[in-house]
Amino acid sequence: MLKDKTAIVGIGETPFARNLAESEFQLACRAIKAALDDAGIHPSEVDALSCYTYEETPEFEVARAVGMGEVHYLSQSPHGGGAGCGAIGHLAMAIAAGVAKVGVVWRSRKRGARSKRLWAGVQEVVADHWKWSRPQGLLRPVDEVAVLTRRYMHDHGLTREQLAEVALSMRAYAAGNPKALMGGRTLSLAQYLDARMISDPLCLFDNCLESDGAIALVLVGSDRAADCAHRPVRIHAFSQGMKRQHQLMTDYHADDPLRSSSWTCAANLWRQSDIQAADIAVAQLYDAFSPLVLFSLEAYGFCGRGEAGAFVAEGHLRPGGRLPVNTSGGSLAEVYLHGMNLATEAVKQLRGTALTQIDGARTCLLTSCDTTPNGALVLRS
Repeated sequence: MLKDKTAIVGIGETPFARNLAESEFQLACRAIKAALDDAGIHPSEVDALSCYTYEETPEFEVARAVGMGEVHYLSQSPHGGGAGCGAIGHLAMAIAAGVAKVGVVWRSRKRGARSKRLWAGVQEVVADHWKWSRPQGLLRPVDEVAVLTRRYMHDHGLTREQLAEVALSMRAYAAGNPKALMGGRTLSLAQYLDARMISDPLCLFDNCLESDGAIALVLVGSDRAADCAHRPVRIHAFSQGMKRQHQLMTDYHADDPLRSSSWTCAANLWRQSDIQAADIAVAQLYDAFSPLVLFSLEAYGFCGRGEAGAFVAEGHLRPGGRLPVNTSGGSLAEVYLHGMNLATEAVKQLRGTALTQIDGARTCLLTSCDTTPNGALVLRS
C-alpha cells in the first residue's frame, strides 16, 4: 500500500506576479532548484519527474538544465486544474513501488502572455466534446461553472451572501501573505456584491487570478525523509476520480449534475485512509471558482448535501472554524498555478511554518478541481 511510504520533503516557489519576465522553462527550473535546496538534496539524485500534461516545459530540458542524473520514471497528469494531486500521487506511487528514489513534481505557468490564454486556441469548427456546450455560449470555464452554481442555488437556496464568504475568507488569509497577489487589498461584502458579473451568478471575485509563476515539490521514501532538512509531510492516502457519465465541466445531462467526480474520488480516498473527514485539521480545496469550494465541502463529507452555504456562512473556513481552508489565500487571492500553491501551503501548515498557522494542524486534505476528472491526497505530519 501507499500509506505513509513516501513524504514531501522540499518545496520551492518563484515570485508570483501578473506578468513575469522569465519564460515558463526558466521559472520551472528556478522552482525545482529551490525545492531541492529546501530538501537538502543535490539535483543529481533526482530520478523521477512528474508534471501536468498542460506543462509546456519538456522533462529532458529541465533535467539537463537543473543538473539531474539518470531518470527512471516520467509521468504527466491530465485535465489542468484536476491534475495537481494526480501528478503528486503518481510520483508517490513510483517511489513507494521502488521504481525511483527521489522525485520532483512541478507546475510553471505564464498566463500573462496572451498566447497562453484559453481563447488563443479557439478553432472555427468545434469537433470535440466542447461541441455540446460552446455553440450554446458556454465559452469559458466560468460560464460552465456558473450554470452548475445557478442550479445549486435553485435546489438548495444558496445566497450570494453565503457564496461571498468563500472569497472573503480567501482574501482575509491573503492579507497575512506578502507573496499573495491580493495581499494588502481588503475585500468587503459590499464590494463583493457590487462587483461586475463575469458569468451570472459569478462575479469578479468568484474567479481565480491570472498570474505567472512556478512551484515544485520534492518527494522521497519515508526511510530517506528523516534525513532531510525539514519535518517530512507524509502522503497517507491518494486517489483520483472520474464519475460515470462525466462530461468535462458540463455535467448538465448526467443523472445528478451536482454529484461531481469529487464524490467518486472521496469515497475511494477515505476507503484507504485511517484519517477520515472528521480528523482533518486544515484543507486546501481547489478554488479556481468559489463555488468549487462549496461542492468539495459536500463531496468530501464535511457537511451534508445542500448545507455548504450555511457551513461557510458560520465562519468555518476561517481560523478557529471547523475547517480552515486555503490558508495562504488560494487561487482566488494568492496565485493561480492550477492548484499547486495549495500543495505548498499544505506542506507549510504541516511543518508548522505557515504564515497563518492553524493550531494543531497535523492532518490536511488537498484536492484538485471538482468539475474535471480529479484527485485528492490526505497528508499528515
